[in-house]
Amino acid sequence: MRHACLIAVLLFSNGLLAAPARQDSFLMLDKVAGRQTVTQHKDGSLQVEFAYDDRDHGDQLSARWTLDAAGIPLHYEVSGHNYMKAPVREQFRREAGKASWQSLDGSGSSDSAAAAFYLPEDAPPELLGVLARALLQAPQQKLALLPDGQAQLQRVGSLTDRSNGDPRELTHYRISGLGFSPQSVWLDADGTALQASPWVSTLPQGREPLRAALLAAQRETETAWHAGLAQRLGRKPAGDLLIRNARLFDPRDGSVTPASSVLLRGERLLRVAPGATIDAGAAEILDARGRFLMPGLWDNHQHFDGVDGLLDIANGVTSARDLANDNDEFLRRVARFDAGTEIGPRVEKAGMIDGSGKYAGPTPMHVDTPEQALRAVDWYADRGYVQIKTYMSLKPELVPLIADRAHARGLRVSGHVPAFMSAEQFIQAGADEIQHFNYVVLNLLWPEVKETTLQSERFGKVAERARDFDPAQPRVRAFIDFLKRRHVVLDPTLGLFEMRLSGDPRKPVPGLETVFPRFPPSVRRGARSASYAVPKGQEAAYAAALPAMYKLLKALHDAGVTIVPGTDALAGYLLHHELALYVRAGIAPAEVLRLATLTSAEVMGVAHERGVIGNGKLADLILIDGDPTRNIDDTRRIDLVFKGGRIYEPAQIEAALGMTAGRQ
Repeated sequence: MRHACLIAVLLFSNGLLAAPARQDSFLMLDKVAGRQTVTQHKDGSLQVEFAYDDRDHGDQLSARWTLDAAGIPLHYEVSGHNYMKAPVREQFRREAGKASWQSLDGSGSSDSAAAAFYLPEDAPPELLGVLARALLQAPQQKLALLPDGQAQLQRVGSLTDRSNGDPRELTHYRISGLGFSPQSVWLDADGTALQASPWVSTLPQGREPLRAALLAAQRETETAWHAGLAQRLGRKPAGDLLIRNARLFDPRDGSVTPASSVLLRGERLLRVAPGATIDAGAAEILDARGRFLMPGLWDNHQHFDGVDGLLDIANGVTSARDLANDNDEFLRRVARFDAGTEIGPRVEKAGMIDGSGKYAGPTPMHVDTPEQALRAVDWYADRGYVQIKTYMSLKPELVPLIADRAHARGLRVSGHVPAFMSAEQFIQAGADEIQHFNYVVLNLLWPEVKETTLQSERFGKVAERARDFDPAQPRVRAFIDFLKRRHVVLDPTLGLFEMRLSGDPRKPVPGLETVFPRFPPSVRRGARSASYAVPKGQEAAYAAALPAMYKLLKALHDAGVTIVPGTDALAGYLLHHELALYVRAGIAPAEVLRLATLTSAEVMGVAHERGVIGNGKLADLILIDGDPTRNIDDTRRIDLVFKGGRIYEPAQIEAALGMTAGRQ
């Protein structure tokens, strides 16, 4: 019976039968955010309409394609707009042994005689199902990809769907060769594709409750995959480890001391000897050969998923802060990081709270009453969270209640400034920290701009007006003094604004230019700059926005406002660029390194264990072939990472994630 159903799918794919439209739900977390409609036309083509809304963002794509007898696209075209509302227009065609493709970002062609599966820059979720079905037919379940790469399918399990009464078998496959890790897809007995992840899922309408079962099955497979990498890639010394002949960086004073030694036992530093040698005894000796040894880096703005932990460790990020997640898989992942069964940094947990409504953020904690708000704070506090993050749809009158309860439970409070509230009011209501630099500019635009749930206000007005606020202006100076007086912390995410306001969607995300060519195929296809279209007549303002932010950031730092680096973007690699932007703003490299180590540890209350290389502290270290106090970009030249009593080689982690060799 199952084989007959699969044959019917292939007949549909080649236009021999007409299939009715299928409706899929697109979920963010466990809430429906959009729809995918799949229609089989009698001419053999497949039409897919896909759209979803995520806080005034979201894809809207109309795609159509035809397949050959092997299920590989002969023709593909898509139009609409991407997540950032930038236009999408892409075409692919294969005929007479030649393939050619064109998009708004460029074009290409291939004369290869072998049929290869074209990987679009923009595609609805259904295309992953098309690839899975084509791989099922391919020899050894392998297919070449266009523009480059190779995908392979592996069957890993199955489960029975009883959601509609009639039992239906679902088969779990993993496709490798697309991204940093294998990607899960499920096929129904009739070939229908189902996809699930903690953040987004695409499931046939009426079968949304399947998400939990699919995630549970995937979790078992993915946990085993991560555990295998952790065992293979993390070396644990048999006894003590002595690092000799290192150039030791101390963020307390910015000094670099050559010919230094440090002695490690497990995950602790036993002794640190700046400019001196320690007797080895029975310790294993690691000769640093004059390389730069510093504390592990911090990324203070992440949302952990997938392989983010691996990417962090590969880039020297040994401590991080998560600022909103799904609250279930996230807690399990952090526990695996701590146990060493999954590679990742030490994570400080911040739980997000938002109000309800159209622009509510991706969190399970939506509150509209004082009672709900207090329960949400307690839920996070009871589970070891150290911080509350508010979001834009939260009612302003709930902020002081949340802040007071959080402080009573020993938690910090930060966030996006809720709509209809200025940053100054947010701080007066009890906030300790602000996420994202745009809220500094928006405070200076208050009360002209109040509705900050809209991207046109939250980003557009900032781009248009940032250049209007020089640090020497009395109003700007007064706000900077207020932030300093109230000991407010700022998490700027400058790289995010560079990408949004001055990036070029035809090029890689700023900061990834050198590493971009080494990424796996689908990561390269998706790692282009997600920038807003510049409104006509606003070109000069948008061009001046980022330099104006640099100037404001430098003034804030010089005034003594505490800054902690974070990315809110691709883990690991973009932290190095965030630090480089601070140097571009005029902050000295050694001081930037302090912000990314000791300052971050102080803000999060863990400086007694982290942030500096000292006796008795955690041995979270990175060894660099360069000197980032002179050239901040040398933070990318990491040879070894020490975390949790294990030693990691970034080049080995990258190879395991499908990246090609060639680290800087």
